[in-house]
Amino acid sequence: MTTRRIVTELHQAPAQVPGEPVIDTSPQTGDSVKTTTCYMCACRCGIKVHMKDGRVRYIEGNRDHPVNKGVLCAKGSAGIMTQYSPARLQKPLMRVGERGKGEFREIEWEEALRTATMWLSEVRATDPRKLAFFTGRDQSQALTGWWAAQFGTPNYAAHGGFCSVNMAAAGLYTIGGSFWEFGEPDWARTRYLMMFGVAEDHDSNPIKLGLGQLKGRPADNRAKFVSINPVRTGYSAIADEWIGLRPGTDGLFVLSLIHELLKADKIDLDFLVRYTNAPWLVIDAPGTADNGLFARDEAGEPLCFGTIRNACVSALKPDVAPQLIGEVTLPDGRKARSVFELMVKRYLDPKYAPEAVAPEIGIEAETIKRIAAELAHAAFEQTIEIMADWTDWAGRKHDRFIGRPVSMHAMRGISAHSNGFDTCRAIHVLQMLLGSIDCPGGFRYKPPFPRLIPMPQLPTDATGPLQPLKGPPLGFPLGPEHLLVDDAGKPKRIDKAFSWDAPLSAHGLMHMVIHNAWAQDPYPIDTLFMYMANMAWNSTMNTSGTMQKLADKDPATGEYKIPHIIYADAYYSEMVAYADLIFPDTTYLERWDCISLLDRPICDADGAADAIRQPVIQPDRDVRAFQDVLLDLGARLGLTALCKEDGTPKFPGGLKDYLVNHQRRPGVGMLAGFRGNGDQSGKGDPNPDQLQRYIENGCHWRTEIPDNAKFFRHANADYFDWAIALGLKDLRDQIVLQIYSEPLQKFRLAGEGFGAKPAPEAVRGRLKERFDPLPDWHPPFGEEVDQTQYPIHAITQRPMHMYHSWGSQNAWLRQIQSRNALFINRETGARLGLSDGDWVWIESPHGRVKAPVQLMEGVNKDTVWTWNAIGKRKGAWNLADDAPESKQGFLLNHVISELLPPREDGYRYANADPVTGQAAWYDLRVRLVKCAAEECGETAPSFPALKPPLKRPLDLLQYGRKFRRDRRRS
Repeated sequence: MTTRRIVTELHQAPAQVPGEPVIDTSPQTGDSVKTTTCYMCACRCGIKVHMKDGRVRYIEGNRDHPVNKGVLCAKGSAGIMTQYSPARLQKPLMRVGERGKGEFREIEWEEALRTATMWLSEVRATDPRKLAFFTGRDQSQALTGWWAAQFGTPNYAAHGGFCSVNMAAAGLYTIGGSFWEFGEPDWARTRYLMMFGVAEDHDSNPIKLGLGQLKGRPADNRAKFVSINPVRTGYSAIADEWIGLRPGTDGLFVLSLIHELLKADKIDLDFLVRYTNAPWLVIDAPGTADNGLFARDEAGEPLCFGTIRNACVSALKPDVAPQLIGEVTLPDGRKARSVFELMVKRYLDPKYAPEAVAPEIGIEAETIKRIAAELAHAAFEQTIEIMADWTDWAGRKHDRFIGRPVSMHAMRGISAHSNGFDTCRAIHVLQMLLGSIDCPGGFRYKPPFPRLIPMPQLPTDATGPLQPLKGPPLGFPLGPEHLLVDDAGKPKRIDKAFSWDAPLSAHGLMHMVIHNAWAQDPYPIDTLFMYMANMAWNSTMNTSGTMQKLADKDPATGEYKIPHIIYADAYYSEMVAYADLIFPDTTYLERWDCISLLDRPICDADGAADAIRQPVIQPDRDVRAFQDVLLDLGARLGLTALCKEDGTPKFPGGLKDYLVNHQRRPGVGMLAGFRGNGDQSGKGDPNPDQLQRYIENGCHWRTEIPDNAKFFRHANADYFDWAIALGLKDLRDQIVLQIYSEPLQKFRLAGEGFGAKPAPEAVRGRLKERFDPLPDWHPPFGEEVDQTQYPIHAITQRPMHMYHSWGSQNAWLRQIQSRNALFINRETGARLGLSDGDWVWIESPHGRVKAPVQLMEGVNKDTVWTWNAIGKRKGAWNLADDAPESKQGFLLNHVISELLPPREDGYRYANADPVTGQAAWYDLRVRLVKCAAEECGETAPSFPALKPPLKRPLDLLQYGRKFRRDRRRS
């Protein structure tokens, strides 16, 4: 229960000094306080919003909230200025001019909903695939994905395909979980933390809390923090050691560490045998359809060679003593070798030796060797034991948890490369070799993870007019047979997800939707429906090309190539000008919402949690929460799951009604807390008082995992029982960690022409090269350009004080940063004849951008970088005409292409990871050309100013003056 805390109860105020003015150190900040959940980034911290006279007066962190425990960053505190942003849309809008001109008329909600229903009804009655429904950073994907399935379109995804699908998919196919929202370091116990490519905006408050805990330990319990990132900002700046390697080479660095550990025999063999597929036998029959697949018995269970029975036995049976090295003859006479042997043979190859990889990654071989030795020391010389009775999946009793206190964390700096999937897998293999998965001091899962590997959820295709999908639109293919392609190999989704182009694209390819819809490849669509996805600016590669495609017309008919565009947002972003119909959304302080265990949870390693948002202020505009609009549209369209038997809406109260009463399966709904009579958690009947119970508890719920269930949750029967009772898990089966991935080998075999669905000839080479069942390293696709012409890597970093592009319209956050420079290593700058304040053209094979230069030491010598999404188009976000974001801010997006160079037959793949379709933002190579004097002073490219249908902004920096004036009067 949230309780009021008064700090002054513990400290006596100092005596008043005669003659000095009396200062009220605890002024009354408002006349009411409400709790809710922040939405200024994806941390989803708990906040208390102080209100005065119906307006937001102050936002503070909620000390009782499980995510932030009272900590609140600049973004969260500045939520006031997001609430009162001059960019807030005021009413529904209908386009009256040409797309891109920003000419609209205001309409009423009934006309807006009737128009959308008319467009969507025709699509659903003819071909539901012709609706492409894609959402941005909305955090309500459990609802939006479910809605798409009810409509019947497979063409749904959220922003993950251009943000973190490499990281998520690699983890889910390898260890049944992943970094970021799915797992975290054991901050309290780890002795060695490695952080790969983590910028300051991701998971910012939990990481800050964790690093503060790490740094604040006593001398006898110190932990080393190593940050691997080409740029030394934020977290890297406080690391004990910064490894500033070249972009895209992290995977090679990790595999070299593995090489050193194997060579020194510093691995946890017991962990590998007990918890991974290291003992499983792999068929060695080159040129056959089974080569590289697991040898299995008649029941389909994988085999290992048991030394006790001296025969092949099921590898899933407990207490098997497997042979790990040596050729095995299978019962049918074929040969096989263990995963362990294949792994050792692969990574002991001299090409992974530190001396071989050091020139490629840009750090010294001795550094690699030292880091490997430090990892081994932390894992095997600083072992942790926690005494606790627990039972494993096989019924074996244990009296302690043994921990290898090495932990790892990774994010977008890894995933935004075309080789990021294998890099993420390599990091997980390194963790498995050290035995540091879900143990004391290591990487730890957050509920509802770990999941089965891979998750038993397949992507689903459309079934026909007026029919819902038979499953979710997104999923996890196990092999080519689960791809969404027709008999000719042509993709069935507009973004080409789950096709031969990107087979394991678990989050879709949002960055390719507009290009493919414009090109009518693989088919034309009728309606593009997007929510909070600024695809006309910083959320797309090839920004100028995307704007042109959104406005392009068919010369034969004069009609737009994308006939209808519906867009929902709370603010006048660059994307609004290119839509036909605008649904104005509420702010996060004006609506009901939830952070669900079915979606993107806020759990921690020790407990399961979820939260709600409640309206703390009423809108002063004619706007509606997008989730309410979506449920209303679903009922108007007659979607079966959204209507009662008499055809009336099933959730007439909108999202508030849906949160309480919707059930995915009996007893399991969007919220896990206070179910039934309010005393049930996880599973239970809908509780009409559930939201009120959340409000009384500070708008969150959390339950602690029992002590005997907190570790080794991939194989802990006590955890299984707890998770099953809570509705997080269905089976009591062990989750075997996958060093070797059979689904990837199945795709490789398809590339060799084998299987029920062999690959088309044109893609076979790509499948054979990139679908390796053991993680390998390949140079990013961006390295294929002429490196003499484009010798420099270019990447972006996310600033801690802004998240994506959200913060750059905020009056307070804009004072922290309203312009950006291109940061260059000081030595590199001197070599190029550049000084602070010079201007350069940043040129790629795709285009060029103009920006000012700033020199620094903390960046890899072969790399330049800038802050992400500071630059804005003139007029967007209702910024003033002289806003520095439009003249002194710039985007690297303008020099990134969404397509790779053409193949020999002319076909062009997406500029993305070939396995998951993750947008390869960080594969970029550029050259720098110093600007002439007359070219300096304003960034480029520049586009005509937008004319938002909004009042010109007031001086928001004066916000709060009325409160001070009223206080003086009182």
